[in-house]
Amino acid sequence: MPIEFKPFDSFHVGDTASQSKTITEADVVLFSGLTGDFNPIHLDAEYAKKSFFGTRLVQGMFVASLIGAVAAPLCGSASINMGQSFTFPAPARLGDTLTATIEVMEKVEEKHDLILKLTVTRQDGVVVLDGTNTVKIMDKKKKS
Repeated sequence: MPIEFKPFDSFHVGDTASQSKTITEADVVLFSGLTGDFNPIHLDAEYAKKSFFGTRLVQGMFVASLIGAVAAPLCGSASINMGQSFTFPAPARLGDTLTATIEVMEKVEEKHDLILKLTVTRQDGVVVLDGTNTVKIMDKKKKS
C-alpha cells in the first residue's frame, strides 16, 4: 500500500483503517530471530502445552507491530510516531488471523497531533491489543 503525503487538515475524527494477517510459524520464528525474544512460550510446543495457556503464543510486541502496517498508510508520509500505550487483554496464538484497526479519536490543532485508538482483534472478535497512539503530522516546517 503506498504511503502518501497527507496534510493535517485532511484528517477527521472517526477516520479508520485496518489490515488483517494470519500469523504463521515462520512469522513467530523470524520475529524471535529479529528481536532475540526466545521465550519458549513462543517457540516450544511441548513447553507451551504445560503452560497456563496450553499452547504457543505470539509475541506481544509482534502483535503491537501490526499497528505500523496500518498507521503508515493512514497517517501518511508526513507523520511520526510520538508514543504509544497499550495492553494485551487476551493472547494471540499461531494460526490466529489478527486485524489491526486504527481510529482517529482526536485532533490537537496547536500541535498537529492525532490521538489514535489502537485495537487488534482475533478472528473470533476477541481484543488482543487495546491502546492509544499519538502521531505528529509534520506538514509544516517547524518555526525557529
